Amino acid sequence: MAPISILLFSSILLFSASSTGRALSFNYYEKTCPDVELIVTNAVKNAMVRDKTVPAALLRMHFHDCFIRGCDASVLLTSKGNNKAEKDGPPNVSLHAFYVIDNAKKEVEALCPGVVSCADILALAARDAIVLSGGPTWDVPKGRKDGRTSKASETIQLPAPTFNISQLQQSFSQRGLSMDDLVALSGGHTLGFSHCSSFQNRIRNFNATHDIDPTMNPSFAASLRSICPKSNAKNAGSPMDPSSTTFDNTYFKSILQGKTLFSSDQALLTSTGTKDLVSKFASSQDAFSKAFVKSMIKMSSITGGQEVRKDCRVVN
Repeated sequence: MAPISILLFSSILLFSASSTGRALSFNYYEKTCPDVELIVTNAVKNAMVRDKTVPAALLRMHFHDCFIRGCDASVLLTSKGNNKAEKDGPPNVSLHAFYVIDNAKKEVEALCPGVVSCADILALAARDAIVLSGGPTWDVPKGRKDGRTSKASETIQLPAPTFNISQLQQSFSQRGLSMDDLVALSGGHTLGFSHCSSFQNRIRNFNATHDIDPTMNPSFAASLRSICPKSNAKNAGSPMDPSSTTFDNTYFKSILQGKTLFSSDQALLTSTGTKDLVSKFASSQDAFSKAFVKSMIKMSSITGGQEVRKDCRVVN
């Protein structure tokens, strides 16, 4: 599917949902580093040629960054001394493709030293990952700063794949995100791969009554059980949906068929409002794309950093 161009709020400064109240703007680097977007796009393109999992990795990385201390690139920092950084927290150990951000940052620094934040590079890379996977494009508001704090212990705040609808609502509302945002952003699960550990709870020993989650399609559950041994082999797992390298609305169709991996995916059918949106997005790629863009801009505008790092892996 060809990318859909969706430009929202293009004539205004986007308000930031952070406590600092820092406004972001679409033309932030117009004079100081006009080629930054081209550099980031090329870095993502080059990585995708070698590794088709890069888009899903970058999108997940951005989401996991924004949900801890705002979109401040704290997820990129390396553990040092007694401090275990976010990337080494349990939900983040499977994050990868950090080198894509490093490569883009190196080129940007050579052209515009000390100007572009790692947080902005990550936000741009996540957008490019969607576009290059056949999804919509949008103007990314820029002007984020990089954070100086990264703690693995804080990654427990990330919404888990086992969450029910109440837990999901609480997690998103704490970050100023609505139930509409929850459904739209969950659509990012149309890309990528999941290890068995994230959905093992649904295919074995589900509860006292059922071995398998009864909301899961029986044949789909059987196929997952064959993929995932009881011993939970380290690298075993499943694509997130049948078209897991293409950004489309297949994920929502899969929810309605009982063929999604996570409890948190199926949970979207347990509330009337979210269920209606799942049905809407399942029937309209365009409706999903527009909602996703709106929610991505909203989420990526939660800021919280203090500096522009010279190296994305260490504070200045």
